[in-house]
Amino acid sequence: MTGRVGSLFGALAVAAAIVWSSVAVSTQHGHVPALVITAYNGGAPIPYTPARTPWGEPDLQGVWSSDDTAGIPRERPAELGTRLYQTDQEFAARVKQVKQGVERGQNAVGSFRNDYATRAFRQTSIIVDPPDGRMPATTPAAEKRRASRDRGTFGDGPFNTFADFTLYDRCITRGIVGSVLRVIYGNGNRIVQSPGVVAFSYEMIHDTRIIYTDGRPHINQAIRQYLGDSRAHWDGDVLVVETTNLTDKTSIGGNGNGLRHSDKMKITEMFKRVAPDIVQYQFTIDDPITYERPFTMSMPLTPLSGGVLLPYDCHEGNQAVHNALSAERAEDKALADDLAKGIKRTRRGVQESGVGGGGNRGRGAGTAPAAPAGGRGRGADPEDANQ
Repeated sequence: MTGRVGSLFGALAVAAAIVWSSVAVSTQHGHVPALVITAYNGGAPIPYTPARTPWGEPDLQGVWSSDDTAGIPRERPAELGTRLYQTDQEFAARVKQVKQGVERGQNAVGSFRNDYATRAFRQTSIIVDPPDGRMPATTPAAEKRRASRDRGTFGDGPFNTFADFTLYDRCITRGIVGSVLRVIYGNGNRIVQSPGVVAFSYEMIHDTRIIYTDGRPHINQAIRQYLGDSRAHWDGDVLVVETTNLTDKTSIGGNGNGLRHSDKMKITEMFKRVAPDIVQYQFTIDDPITYERPFTMSMPLTPLSGGVLLPYDCHEGNQAVHNALSAERAEDKALADDLAKGIKRTRRGVQESGVGGGGNRGRGAGTAPAAPAGGRGRGADPEDANQ
């Protein structure tokens, strides 16, 4: 993929404030938190009335990106407590970091160039509930099913069958959450509306969700789908989407990696256009089989530089699964050959080549990626830092 050369969307020195909407919907544990909106203009919300579609709904349409959430950790550093926004000094450091990222991105040379943020936000964490901005603990039942396959080629295997890989490795899907959380490239999202339906497309692995707003009921609970079954309604200017009928094959981590959720998970999303160039996107995860309580993430989606989702040809020529399996079988043979020569050694980890998967470049076998800023959360997966 070729990185995009973007321009600054106005001044980087922006301010933020919390705006609590009246939207609240039921979950298995209680209520979804009201929408948290990051606004500009000296900490005060900007008065904004979204344009309407010809049939009268708020217009969310456009090509959006989570690129500008760079620098915002998924979990809040523990020392910040319940503080959702940075101080002026902390924010100045983030603005400087974003400017440096722009310079690196614009001057990068090579066939592969990462995407980068062009504006800064004051949020101290993507997680806005619980109030401390930390992942809730996982349940004992969830810990029992934690496995190396949750990380696929980002981990150390073993790889014996295709089932030892994530759906991301297999070019199938990154799941709903993993497709929106910012990663190193491919963070575009396209929203298209028509009467009774909203289509939401993801750039990487090119999934498209069809979200009905015409009041039809969910499909039969016996039917399970990777992206679940989404039904939506408008609450004023907020699109509220409730998704059920999920499988247990994806995760809420970056790129869909990490501890897999259960098929009982429910996702409640909220979309609101709060400025011409910002859609606030928020989702609440409710999975009592996996997490001890629901949790909510909220982030601004801003215009994608270039305005076009780039093609993501993943299945075409994808040799990841084949190569990983063949490498493991080669190591099986090498171990047997060494043992026949009287050499008994430990098995080489799949990351020992110094290449590894997605961001593990240069790490030895069994070495976990660096934790996100503020350290690991109570229910977090270490690979979330670099997916």
